[in-house]
Amino acid sequence: MATKKDGKKAKRPTADKRMIQNEKRRVQNKNFRSKVKTAIKAFDKAAKETNTESVQSTLSAAHALLDKAAKRGIFKLNKTRRTKSRLALRAAAIKA
Repeated sequence: MATKKDGKKAKRPTADKRMIQNEKRRVQNKNFRSKVKTAIKAFDKAAKETNTESVQSTLSAAHALLDKAAKRGIFKLNKTRRTKSRLALRAAAIKA
C-alpha cells in the first residue's frame, strides 16, 4: 500500500488511499507552480530585452498559467490577480 516516512500504519485502507492521493496531488501542484514561475521568469527576461512582441506573448502565456493555477486551487485568487496586475503594469510600461 502506501509507504510512510514515520512508519505508522493507517487504521483504514481509505486512509492509505488518501495518503497516496495527497502525495500525488502535492507533486502535481509543485510541478505546476514551477511551470508558472518559469513563465514569469521568461516574461522578466523578455521585459529586460524590451522586445514588445516577446513581452506580449510571454505575458499571455503567464496569464493563462496563472488563471489555470487559480482555477485548480494551486494559488489563491487574490495572489493570481495581484501577480497578473503587476505583470500587466510592467508590460504597459515597456510599450509606452
